[in-house]
Amino acid sequence: MQKIKSLMSRQGLKSPQESMADLSPVESLRIPSKEELRELREQPIDPQAEQEIIESIEEVYFSTDSFDMVQHELEKLPPELNLQELEEYRDKLKRQQAAVSKKVADLILEKQPAYVKELERVTALQANLQLAAVICTNARRQLSMSKEGFTEASLGLLSNQRRRQLLTGLLKSLRTIKTLQRTDVRLSEMLEEEDYPGAIQLCLECQKAASTFKHYSCISELNSKLQDTLEQIEEQLDVALSKTCKHFDVSHYTKVQLAYTLLGKTQTAMDQLHMHFTQAIHNTVFQVVLGYVELCAGNADTKFQKMQYKDLCTHITLDSYIPCLTDLCKALWEVMVSYHRTMQWHEEHDKHEATPTADGAAAAESDDSVVDRSYVKKKLEHGLTRIWQDVQLKVKAYILGTDMSNFKYDDFIVVLDVISRLMQVGEEFCGSKSEVLQESIKRQSVNYFKNYHRARLEELRMFLENETWELCPVKSNFNIAQLHEFKFMGQCRSPSVSPSRQAVSSAGPVQEELSLFQQYHQEGNPFEMPAENKEEETEDVLASNGYESDELEKSVYQDYDSDSDVPEELKQDYVDEQTGDVPLKSASRETIRSKKKSDYNLNKTNAPILTNTTLNVIRLVGKYMQMMNILKPIAFDVIHCVSQLFDYYLYAVYTFFGRNDMPVPSPSLPTHGGRDAGPVRVVGPACLYESSGLGLISSRLRTTLNRIQESLIDMEAVAENAPVHGAAEDRKEKVPSPHLSQLVVLTNSGTLYGLAQRVVATESLVFLAEQFESLQSHLDTMMPAAKKPFLQQFYSQTVSTASELRKPIYWVVAAKAIDYEQMLLLMAGVKWDIREIMSQHNVYVDVLLKEFEDFNKRLQDVSRHVRIPLPVSNVLWEHCIRLANRTLVEGYANVKKCSNEGRALMQLDFQQFLMKLEKLTDLRPIPDKEFVETYIKAYYLTENDMEQFIKNHREYSMKQLANLVNVCLGSHINKKARQKLLAAIDDIDRPKR
Repeated sequence: MQKIKSLMSRQGLKSPQESMADLSPVESLRIPSKEELRELREQPIDPQAEQEIIESIEEVYFSTDSFDMVQHELEKLPPELNLQELEEYRDKLKRQQAAVSKKVADLILEKQPAYVKELERVTALQANLQLAAVICTNARRQLSMSKEGFTEASLGLLSNQRRRQLLTGLLKSLRTIKTLQRTDVRLSEMLEEEDYPGAIQLCLECQKAASTFKHYSCISELNSKLQDTLEQIEEQLDVALSKTCKHFDVSHYTKVQLAYTLLGKTQTAMDQLHMHFTQAIHNTVFQVVLGYVELCAGNADTKFQKMQYKDLCTHITLDSYIPCLTDLCKALWEVMVSYHRTMQWHEEHDKHEATPTADGAAAAESDDSVVDRSYVKKKLEHGLTRIWQDVQLKVKAYILGTDMSNFKYDDFIVVLDVISRLMQVGEEFCGSKSEVLQESIKRQSVNYFKNYHRARLEELRMFLENETWELCPVKSNFNIAQLHEFKFMGQCRSPSVSPSRQAVSSAGPVQEELSLFQQYHQEGNPFEMPAENKEEETEDVLASNGYESDELEKSVYQDYDSDSDVPEELKQDYVDEQTGDVPLKSASRETIRSKKKSDYNLNKTNAPILTNTTLNVIRLVGKYMQMMNILKPIAFDVIHCVSQLFDYYLYAVYTFFGRNDMPVPSPSLPTHGGRDAGPVRVVGPACLYESSGLGLISSRLRTTLNRIQESLIDMEAVAENAPVHGAAEDRKEKVPSPHLSQLVVLTNSGTLYGLAQRVVATESLVFLAEQFESLQSHLDTMMPAAKKPFLQQFYSQTVSTASELRKPIYWVVAAKAIDYEQMLLLMAGVKWDIREIMSQHNVYVDVLLKEFEDFNKRLQDVSRHVRIPLPVSNVLWEHCIRLANRTLVEGYANVKKCSNEGRALMQLDFQQFLMKLEKLTDLRPIPDKEFVETYIKAYYLTENDMEQFIKNHREYSMKQLANLVNVCLGSHINKKARQKLLAAIDDIDRPKR
């Protein structure tokens, strides 16, 4: 490369760049002449070869970017130069240049006609431009002539007119500015009048006008003042909005909403409104509680205002708890009803806005309002739950702030009623189930009810231990619905509805039930405590002077079986002493005689038999059900406690009257099942409830009594010296066994061993069971589904067993009322191995019948004081007859010698006994009649028949069967046969041992 450059310099040659620089632009881009083009065209070159040459040119030569081609070619030279190669490369470049030149020449010739045509158009355009220049010159000359034609006077006139117009506009602007300066006074007046829409409208118009005259310097200050006024209006508007949270006024709220609409801040207003409602709830409850706390604290120096609301609630006293709770709910109701009315306002407003308009502009303008309405609707709907949640939390803090375990029952019921109404408000307000309130009141209720029930059980024990089991005189139509505690059941409402709501619905005619928000839409409050009407609460259940004033008979519990015992007055038709009329229901002597002999009662209406304690238990059940009715979550706990009241009453009645530690002087009598029960004693053996006698206690009753003792009775408290085995917590749930009052005497034969008290106690229990039966459907509706088996079991295994206590209780009387031992002694003195048939029965039959007549007379004496219902007299007669018949069999079994004539005498005695007995009682069939007859007839059996008889008749004792074998067959069979029969008897008796 260096050699080439030096060679070029010696010969005076220039480099390609320099040579190119010397050429003019035209020369460097010189177009070949026609001769050159012709020469190029005449050169015989193969088109394909020419195309290959062009394609062999490097791409860089075809790029649009300018570059130094000489430098490019020099850089490509190798370090070692070869002249031949250089010349060959130079020839190659020349060929490429020639090919390109030829290609360019061909293209120029091809476009030649188009070039000529375009040149002609350019020439024509030049001629047109020259003509336009001539026209413009003429126009300018004419305009100059017109200008010179106007006078200065006419131009001055136009100038003055223009100045006048400008001054008129200025005067108008000044007057407007003067009006703007005075608007602040009017704005203040409108704000005082609470005309917020008008004030905002005026302020916005002023701002618009001020923007028109902003080129005046005085307007800038006015514009700033208007902006401050607008902000002041917004602040007052926010205060006005907050007032609607406690006392909603339609016209006031309409003004506020219209004002926010003018400001274009409808959504902001809704956000602010919810914030105000939250603040209103907090401030309201705090002020109410603070007022009561300070009132009760007196002059205490405690700074209650700085306390948190939750801490403040703990300072509420028991006396002020209910008034404060009521006022708290009243205040919260005002807030919620304001929110409810706010929603109603927006619903009505949306309906009005949604009505179609014929104005297309209004329809186009409504897009923004639709968005605002949608936002407001969603915000209000969401706010319902939020507001109610705040209310629940505030009331929850108040509820849990005080220990209510020592509240009076009526006070606690009031608390439950208020909270129940509040939960009803919540359900109508936003459909909430008020889980927060339910959980808090359930916690307090369980705590309260546990203590309350414990106290009531102790109270019931005290009542039972002081109860003399005298009849409580109630009217014949007495029903638990007449008691104040059960009034809530007659109002036919669901358990979730509060009594206040029910009282409203039951006061008027049957109509569509209104919600609380509909009832108290304009005024009033569902938490207003109605003044209690004492007259309405007065219960008219007790009979005057112990009997009903309109009773048909002078003596309610008179005997009427014997005319000799009935006073003469009663043998006549009853005549009203005041009117002298004979009532339609007068009890004539024939009517009285037509009565059943076993029903010791003249009172047709059959007034219930119950005691003061029974009435108290029924009232207590009513109170429990009231609590359960108001608060269903603790329904199972309450029903469980209700069952304990019945259990304890039943257990007490059995303990007092179903067991007796007095031995009964009586012979060995078989049980109802035929087993030898040993001496008839009511002494309780190892098992606490085991009572000897005639199979008196059923397995179901025995199971029930055992369950009550294990779950409810604190036996360790009974045995004072017994060691403490049970856990203290378990013993808290139990009650000591009650003791019968010393005033109740059950050992006097003259009163039939306390029969009057036994009747009152037993029948009051039966009456209590009947009342429980009537309440079953109501209890079932309130019981949770998972716990319903408990209720069914309680009724089937406990309530239904109440009437079964009649047997063991009245058996004690029956076992002592008749001298069975004397009858055995008399029967032992009878000679049965006679040889002739007797026509006269034995003396013991007359003695026994005389005992029954005395028993009947004593029953009548008792019935003068206490009505003896037919089921009771039937049980008594059944026990006595059954014991008498079994005594007869026992007497016959004691016979050592007996002839066939003696067997006939036995039958005669028994038939005489039955004939006379049937005149004393209407009980049919006579109990154990077949028991005696079958035994007497067994004396006539043969050896084979006797063996079969022994196998089939296991109701007889071993002694009685052995007597049949020894006395009846003794002279007819040999010793081996007798031993065989006695062995059969022994085999039968062995499993019983």
